[in-house]
Amino acid sequence: MSSPYQEAQRAGQDAVRAVILDCAITLLVAEGPAALTVRRIVADVGSSTKVLYTMFGGKEGLVDALYREGFARLRRAQEQVPCGDDPLAYLIELGRVYRERALAEPAYYRVMFEQPVPEFQPSAEALAVAETAFDASVSAVSACMAAGVLRPGDAHEVSKLFWAASHGAVSLELAGHFAPADAGPRYEALMAALGRAFSTRPASADEPPSANERPTP
Repeated sequence: MSSPYQEAQRAGQDAVRAVILDCAITLLVAEGPAALTVRRIVADVGSSTKVLYTMFGGKEGLVDALYREGFARLRRAQEQVPCGDDPLAYLIELGRVYRERALAEPAYYRVMFEQPVPEFQPSAEALAVAETAFDASVSAVSACMAAGVLRPGDAHEVSKLFWAASHGAVSLELAGHFAPADAGPRYEALMAALGRAFSTRPASADEPPSANERPTP
């Protein structure tokens, strides 16, 4: 019977890398950072230690690769969102994709934001990859400002504020603080409230926040 590594070999280096990363993140979440050793990983995937050292340079390089992979997956998911002619609709969808990816792959979300390996410090390359994951959001905010939907300002900074709100809501949801039935509407309501803070539309004093308003991620 072929090992996961042998099966991946037939598909190429990208598949081999994915098998090793999937194994590593499964171990990290299930058993903690102590289980994340070269010997354990190669035993589980059926490869040699040379393969892992060649691809990642050891445990630290492997964790760095997990960090980069999480942000790369988020960027790829956002790149699949069509821009369309409505910059606000595009911005809304980017925010929804952010939440969807976190819920679909919570293990990667932990590596990206919760530092499950205490001694790990992302490399300069990893930090650069993380930064590019939010290029689409910055561009969407900028387009909304250019279209007069949001007030003029620093698109990068406004995008960071939207991200901070999104991250807080998603992290609470993943930690189980929000009931599943409440989490989605609450996320939409939070983004809508933040969107109103930057909107060019004058706020009505007697207009309560609504989860049904168009949210801005």
